[in-house]
Amino acid sequence: MHRAGVQGDGARWNRRIGLVVLALAAGLAAALALRPSALPVETAAARRGAIKEVVEGAGRARVRERYELAAPVPGALLRPALREGEPVKAGQVVATVVPAAPVPLDARSRAELSARVAAAEAGEAEARAGLERARLAEAQATADLARAEALAAGGSLAAADAEAARYARAARGEELRMAESARRRAEGERAAARAALGGAEAGGRGERVVLRSPVDGVLLRLLRESAGPLAAGTPVAEVGDPTALEIELDLLTTQAVRVRPGAAVEIVGWGGPTPLPGRVRRVDPSAFTKVSALGVEEQRVHVVVDPAGDPLAWSRLGDGYAVEGRVVVAERRDALTAPAMALFRSGSRWAVFAVEDGRARLRLIDVAEQGDGEVAVTAGLAEGARLVLHPSDKLADGVRVVAR
Repeated sequence: MHRAGVQGDGARWNRRIGLVVLALAAGLAAALALRPSALPVETAAARRGAIKEVVEGAGRARVRERYELAAPVPGALLRPALREGEPVKAGQVVATVVPAAPVPLDARSRAELSARVAAAEAGEAEARAGLERARLAEAQATADLARAEALAAGGSLAAADAEAARYARAARGEELRMAESARRRAEGERAAARAALGGAEAGGRGERVVLRSPVDGVLLRLLRESAGPLAAGTPVAEVGDPTALEIELDLLTTQAVRVRPGAAVEIVGWGGPTPLPGRVRRVDPSAFTKVSALGVEEQRVHVVVDPAGDPLAWSRLGDGYAVEGRVVVAERRDALTAPAMALFRSGSRWAVFAVEDGRARLRLIDVAEQGDGEVAVTAGLAEGARLVLHPSDKLADGVRVVAR
C-alpha cells in the first residue's frame, strides 16, 4: 500500500509539471503572438566620396560680340543677296540702301558723325594700349611663375606661393584675352563709325549706301529679307562670330548670392550626350523681376558663363540655343555622404534612423554640402552605417526593423 501511494504522488507531480509546461508554452505563444512584427524598411549605407553642391537655372547661349547694321539714311533697301548663316568678312557688303532723294548733310550732322569717328579711333588706340599692357603683364606673370616653380622645386618657396603664382599667370592670361577682345571690338566700332560717316555723305549726294560687316564672322540674323522702303535707323542685319559664345543663366537672387566668378559650371539640357564645362565670368550687379509660371513675382539675376574645355564640343551650340546650367557653389572631395531621402528634422536638428542589431536607432547628425540626392555628414554618423530610407511615422527609436 505504501508503494501504491508513492506511485500516485509521482503521477500527480508529473501532471502538475506537464500543466506548468503547457501554461508556459501557452504564455510564450501568446507573447509571441502579441509581439509586434519587425517593420520592413529600405536601407542604404553611408559612404565616403566626393560631393558637389550646385544651384541650377535655365539660360541661353549667345554670341559674345554681335553687331547690328542699320540704315543710316531713309530710302529703299535692295534685296540682300546673303542669307542667314553665311560667312562674312570684315568690310564685306551685307546690304545696300538707295536713298529716296538726295539729302544734303548739314554741318551739325557731319560734325556729329566726325566726332563719332574720332571717338571710335581714340577708343581703338586706348584698346591697343590696354592690349600692350596686358601682354607685358602676362609676360611678367609667366616669368614670375617660372621662378616660383624653380624655387618651390628646390624647397626655397612654399607650395602655396607657387600656387599663387600659377593663379596669377592664369589671371593675366585671361586679362590678355579680354584685352584682345576689347581691341577687336574697338576696331569694329571704328569701322562702323567710318562706315556711318561715309554712308551719310554718300546719301547726301543721292548715291547708294552700303552696309558693311565690321568684323569677320557670320550673318546671324537678316532682319529685312525683302526689298522695300525703310526709315533711317531701321535695323537690317546682325553679324558676329558664332564660335565666340557665352552662356547667360537666369538664377534667383537667393541662389546667385552664393555664386562667385571663376566657379565651375556644367551646361546640361542642351541636347548633347554629355555636360559642357564652363566658368562663371560675372554675376550681373542688377537684378530684375520675373513672373513665374505660377504667377509669382521673383527677383532674378543674370550669370554670364564662359566656355571651357574642348571648343569642338561647344561648336554644336548656336546663338540663342536654350540650355540649363549647374553652378558649383560648394565642393568637398572626401566627405561622408548619406542619402538625402534618409534625413528628417528632429526639433532643430537633422536626424536619421540607423539600423543596429535589427533595431532602428535615432541618430542626430550635422550636415554641410547638399549634392545630387546626397548630403555631406560632418558629425553623428560612422562610415558604413545602414540608414533607413523614407522613414515613416511608424518608426521610432528601438523599433524592430527588417531590410526589404
